[in-house]
Formats: sequence, structure tokens, C-alpha cells
Amino acid sequence: MGPFPQLETLRWVGDACGHLMLLDQTRLPTEVVEVECRDVESVWQAIRALQIRGAPAIGLAAAYGVCLGLQSVREADEAAFRTRLEAVTRYLAGSRPTAVNLFWALERMQRVEQDWRDARSSAAWHDALLDEARAIHQQDRATCHAIGRHGAALLPDQAGVLTHCNAGGLAASEYGTALAVLFTAQDQGKRLHVFVDETRPLLQGARLTAWELVQRGIPATLICDSMAAQVMREGRVQAVITGADRIAANGDTANKIGTYSLAVLARAHNIPLYVAAPCNTFDLSLDSGAGIPIEQRAPEEITLGLGKQIAPSEIGVYNPAFDVTPAAYISALITERGPIAPVTRENIRRLVGP
Repeated sequence: MGPFPQLETLRWVGDACGHLMLLDQTRLPTEVVEVECRDVESVWQAIRALQIRGAPAIGLAAAYGVCLGLQSVREADEAAFRTRLEAVTRYLAGSRPTAVNLFWALERMQRVEQDWRDARSSAAWHDALLDEARAIHQQDRATCHAIGRHGAALLPDQAGVLTHCNAGGLAASEYGTALAVLFTAQDQGKRLHVFVDETRPLLQGARLTAWELVQRGIPATLICDSMAAQVMREGRVQAVITGADRIAANGDTANKIGTYSLAVLARAHNIPLYVAAPCNTFDLSLDSGAGIPIEQRAPEEITLGLGKQIAPSEIGVYNPAFDVTPAAYISALITERGPIAPVTRENIRRLVGP
């Protein structure tokens, strides 16, 4: 498979009356296609249909989605603008329930209301919201690079690293979160070999992570999820690294389904498991992972894998999109402020606050 042009996962085109372009991740790895979003409904659908996915990227898309949703009331009075802002943020919050970055980004957009309560006009308020969305995007870029620097220090040269799902530039900005660690290690001259879990049922590892690693020229081997234990037993893996969608106050971490299995296997083989995530992925309002909502996806994602029926239509299906890994199974949480190790409530509060 030849190299593809490097495109941004998402980009805003124009001024506050512009539009959002998204890299359609459902078409990878065989096609590189952008989706044009000109209204908030198309952003909601893109998030729900996984055309844009990954916790940080979902938050960025939602922030820009707020700007799209307010274009129709740009010239309205302040009361109408505020009412529409509340409706749009509430609507976008319903797109996916697990990734806390979505709600964090929407809360930041809503806080702009406080700064512009006495705005000169709704148009000026709208412009300020686009400035905030762009600021969130730029902050995410810097955050990902910082996560990469802190995480790369934990990986020895010539290490074998196992990944799950996709937490690269497709899931965030530029370097991503978990893959930022690998990309930064590569920049530093470290020689790694990455084992890529395919990540059933939607194959984000096979379709997306493998694609990103090929683009970067990092040696990688694709494996079925069920092969992880064997690869570990053969001594091929010295570290496991994943992203996260929500982290509770005690360090319990929700990530793509199958992460908990890897954590159990890593502990059994005495292999460190690292979770790379920005501080806005922490939900300190939740005491433990027991309170993290787990999204349930459509049964067809399993019975009609990649559009081909692979199971009887009559069979019952359970399809949680995420699972929760207990903090005790995580060697370190890698944030833009540094690693948290050991993973304890006190250490999380000290670094993430308050």
C-alpha cells in the first residue's frame, strides 16, 4: 500500500461562518476522503457514525460544531443566541456518552458565555466562540507533544510495544496520545517494534493504527486480539500502551473494549501497562470506574462485520464499546504534565487537581 497524503484529522475553513472538514475514518485505510460539515447535525452524525473518533478529536469536533450550530443566529439578539447555544451544546452532548473530552470541550465553549454576557453583539460572541474552538485545538496539539515527550522516556530502545485501538493523530491532533509516545521515541532515535491489536469489532487497530504506523515508517506487526497472550509469552512485548476515554478520580480507566483483557494479560506476564491521556480525560467527579457510563453499540457491528453477515440474524448480541481497567493494573498514567505513578487517588489529585 503506497503512501497517502498527510491530512489533518479535522480543520476549520474560513471565518465564523465557515465550515468543518473531517477526515472520514470509516473509509481508511483504502481511501483518504474528507467529509464537509456545514451544520451541527452533520457533526453529530459524524461523531455518532465514527467518521470522527478518539476522545480528544471528538471534543474538538464538538467545539467546532457549536460554531456551526450558531451561524443561523449570528445576527439575532442576545437572548435568542444564548438559547440556541444551550440547545446546540445539549444536542452535541448526546452524540456519545463515554468520552469525557466531549463534555469538557462543550463546557469550555459554554464558559465563553460568561465572558461575553455583555457582548457588543451576537456576531462578536460568535467570533469569540470560534477563537475558543481554535484555542482548544492548538492546546490539544501542544498537549499531545508533551505526552509524547513524557512517555518516550519510559520506553527502552529496541522495545516491543503492544497497542490497542487507535490513539494517534487520527484520534487527536498531530501525534495523538498513545501513538505520540511511539512517534516521539522514533524522533529520538529509539528503535521500536509495535504489535497492533486489530481491535474487534470495528478494527480500529487494523484500519487506523496500522495505517498511521505505516505512514511513519515504524516497524509494526498486526495481530488478532486473541493473539496478545501468545505474543507476550514469547517475550516479544516489553510494554503495553493505550489511550483512554475517561479516567475516574481513583485512576480506573475506560478505554476501547478489550483494554481490560490486555491489562490482565500484562499483569500475568509482568509487563507494564501505560495509559496516555491528557488531563481533560480525567473525570474527578467520579469516585471510581463503576460510575463511568459505557456506550452500547448496534448489534450489526458484530453480526455484519465490514458489511458481510458473519453470524445468524437471530443470535443475541452484547456490544459494549468500552471497558474499565482498574487502576491497580496500570503502571503509569502519562499526561502532558508528566507521568502519574503509582496510580493512586492522591497522586492524581496532586498532578491533575483539584
